[in-house]
Amino acid sequence: MELAYIPSPSRGVIHLGPIPLRGYAFCIIIGVFVAVWLGNKRWIARGGRAGTVADIAVWAVPFGLVGGRLYHVITDYELYFSEGRDWVDAFKIWEGGLGIWGAIALGAVGAWIGCRRRGIPLPAYADAIAPGIALAQAMGRWGNWFNQELYGKETDLPWALHITSSVDGRVPGYYHPTFLYESLWCVGVALLVIWADRRFELGHGRAFALYVAAYCAGRFWIEYMRVDDAHHILGLRLNNWTALVVFLLAVVYLVISARKRPGREAVVEPGADDPTGGEAASGAEAEAEAKAGSTEDGDDAEAGAKADEDGKDQDSKDEAGDRAKDAAESGSAGKKS
Repeated sequence: MELAYIPSPSRGVIHLGPIPLRGYAFCIIIGVFVAVWLGNKRWIARGGRAGTVADIAVWAVPFGLVGGRLYHVITDYELYFSEGRDWVDAFKIWEGGLGIWGAIALGAVGAWIGCRRRGIPLPAYADAIAPGIALAQAMGRWGNWFNQELYGKETDLPWALHITSSVDGRVPGYYHPTFLYESLWCVGVALLVIWADRRFELGHGRAFALYVAAYCAGRFWIEYMRVDDAHHILGLRLNNWTALVVFLLAVVYLVISARKRPGREAVVEPGADDPTGGEAASGAEAEAEAKAGSTEDGDDAEAGAKADEDGKDQDSKDEAGDRAKDAAESGSAGKKS
């Protein structure tokens, strides 16, 4: 008797007239908005300007989507380029298939471009958005629920996921909801990064490195539970190896960064203290310079006038002296005559 289970949606898309509304796409979009919202709050708290996170996200998000899709297509190329498959499906991102490893890697390139254009250090920006990215992943995983994909082994647990679709080799039944496990794990990662950042004042990319390490730790055991087709190396799924390598790199970065650059960045965004973006400050500086110049010009004029006056006094004194000298000489001449 079936006492409890997590039902799967009967379909992952609803049509509003000719417009398809896909659950997978909505989960991704909501996740992006949450990441930008939380990242903006954290950026302002670090001394940055409101709106900067969104401006840089305009670069990071498209790069991340392309990177995530590329990683998925490359690592599961047989789904698109094998016999009987249509390679055009590789562009149908709305049907699912984003690799977080590629999304983070290429998204970082986009963020670097955005940061460089604004004179902002990428590690500081990464620290601000790290927990937001984790929450975005938590929401994005529910897109897999809409598509009835990425589930685990069969189970009779009360929270088993009921798969009803038989498309692409699926077998209807009850399975571990690995999408839910990863979603909850990502929420925990976000909370961990927020707490650690407040407790230890992580800077120079260490909050982001903590997010990466914590996510990889969870992804390793969750990936191990999945039953969908994947490439294996030495008995482990490819994503298991990726999680292991990236985890080690993140830990090494944490250790080295803490030794070489302890503490946080003193300034994360130049001119952030001025809400006008530095223009008012520049105007004030120009005005101050103008005042200083006017004062100097006034001082010079006053000094010049004083010098002229002193010169006139001196000329008067010299003229009086000459008259006195002439009078004395005239008196002497009278006496002699």
